[in-house]
Amino acid sequence: MADSSISLKPRYEQMYLTLRNRFHSGEYTIGDKIPSEKELMEQFEVSRITSKKALDMLVQDGYIVRQPGRGSFVIYNGDQLEMIETEDGDKYDAPSRPRTDRNQIVLGLIMEDFSDSYGKEMLVEMERTAQKMGVYLMLRLSFSQTDIEENAIRMLRDYGVDGLIIYPTRGQIFNSEILKLVIDRFPHVLVDRYVKGIDSTSISTDNVAAASLGTHYLLDQGHRHIALLTSKVTDNVAIEERIEGFVQAHAERGVVLDRSSWLTDMYWNSNQEEDEQVLVQHNVDMIQQMIEAHPQITALFAMQYELALFAKEAIEHMGLHIPQDISIICFDSPQASAALYPFTHMQQDQQSLGRLAIENVLALIEGASLPSKISLQANLIHGHSVAEASVHS
Repeated sequence: MADSSISLKPRYEQMYLTLRNRFHSGEYTIGDKIPSEKELMEQFEVSRITSKKALDMLVQDGYIVRQPGRGSFVIYNGDQLEMIETEDGDKYDAPSRPRTDRNQIVLGLIMEDFSDSYGKEMLVEMERTAQKMGVYLMLRLSFSQTDIEENAIRMLRDYGVDGLIIYPTRGQIFNSEILKLVIDRFPHVLVDRYVKGIDSTSISTDNVAAASLGTHYLLDQGHRHIALLTSKVTDNVAIEERIEGFVQAHAERGVVLDRSSWLTDMYWNSNQEEDEQVLVQHNVDMIQQMIEAHPQITALFAMQYELALFAKEAIEHMGLHIPQDISIICFDSPQASAALYPFTHMQQDQQSLGRLAIENVLALIEGASLPSKISLQANLIHGHSVAEASVHS
């Protein structure tokens, strides 16, 4: 009979646990090459994303090493701790126990995820700053799962890291491990968002000011009927602040808000690995129905880049044009080389976020006192998705 505790977990986590159990049982030994991502997709009957996430978790937890063009090799089976050599002659150290005899500072970094639109540039700057300052950085991804985030915090503390940088999940379950960090006075900083009621140093964008600036820009272009798009999560402080800035700008300009044109229950990322096309189509349909029900709308403010992509597809499917018929502004459109479309957007200062995260956690390790909140300004970047409001507005 299948383990019900496993069956309730996301598919990628089920796959991770199954493979990990095979390592522990000796089905695969250190140095063995495991099936390819494609072979595991077929074996577990899962999507490419699910297979990749499971393998990424095994890499992060130190069970396997992935060599581009060669395959994935077991370097740890939960018991043995030794150096292994792959069939190509490359050597790897299996995970070691917490090190107490080292001089180099080691920082743990936990991120919920990253992409070209947000997170990647911040991660690169953290690594660049860490190398410059002679600090070793250990990365773990939580994939927006609070339990994985909690396990990562415990694991990194058990390993013996000197400090932690945490990009908290969007989950609605409070992370008690972050509270323990505060109680234990363990050096740590939060990036991108903060946790209400917890005295942790956070480094994030001034989301109220950023959303207000973007909304004022649309109002300056003559838009008076602006729809709002945001994710379903209700306890994401960053999103709450962006909505506050949106409302604030309308109040400052004396423009009446129409909350019936707000979509605040959208999913831009599926943690349960449902069919991605179903997810995309659901969001596109929601936006299309909202526009059809509110033909006076001339602009959309998407609080996440992915939602702007859904809006673009919905508008084009309706035979309308961007920005002639409807303008779009969003947060964190990727740089031109990676962008699917050059949206006008609010650009967060990811480089400063990454650099300050490293510098401030090191300051805490040295015993410095820091403010509970460090805010950075976002910049308005002009793309091709905003024009003056059409006459019917």
